Amino acid sequence: MATPALPIIAPMLTLDQALGFLLAALLITATPGPDNLMVLGMGMSRGRRQGIAFGLGCAIGCLSHTLLAVVGVSALVAASPTAFTLLKWAGGGYLIWLGAQALRHAGGAQGAGMGSAAARAAVVQPLRTLFAKGLFANAINPKVVLFFLSFLPQFVEPARGAVGLQLGALGMIFTLQAALLFGALGWFAGSVGAWLNRRPRAGLWLDRAAGTVFIGLGLRMVTAR
Repeated sequence: MATPALPIIAPMLTLDQALGFLLAALLITATPGPDNLMVLGMGMSRGRRQGIAFGLGCAIGCLSHTLLAVVGVSALVAASPTAFTLLKWAGGGYLIWLGAQALRHAGGAQGAGMGSAAARAAVVQPLRTLFAKGLFANAINPKVVLFFLSFLPQFVEPARGAVGLQLGALGMIFTLQAALLFGALGWFAGSVGAWLNRRPRAGLWLDRAAGTVFIGLGLRMVTAR
């Protein structure tokens, strides 16, 4: 007997298909990785709202990879060493730039007294800017491109037809659960950061730690084979 389709969330997926994918997606998203570390660093150094905004940007960036997987561009990038190398360098360079910005702000705020609310407010970026940075950082990550290309098709049932719609539905499920987990991580990291910022000079070291994490991830992406 065929498993009934899930009509509201994804009309092209069966209930077993959607739940199986959701469980795998939750486990993968919760596993420590570059996105988790970036959200954690941003939340601890900038605050709850900033961490949540950056985390949501990272999650929504998954939609671009879903679209690429659907239209087959990911396969083209994976098959072209030159295209993959260019994308890798672009992504790594962007992360290094984000880290350098965090370190620069930390150094600039030190003279003004990092413990003061006014000094920290001066370096806080608009939430939409942080959202856009998270979106862009995820969208140009070549490893995420390859991950979606290899992960989503494993849960597609060709016999049901409309493979593109199934891929799109799976990508939406992945994006929604990532938004929830990254949002929660940003909130938690912001709470820890707020507690630490009440201690002398803690804010300065949080910015330095966040900058170091971003630069380290960028260098790792650039040098990875």
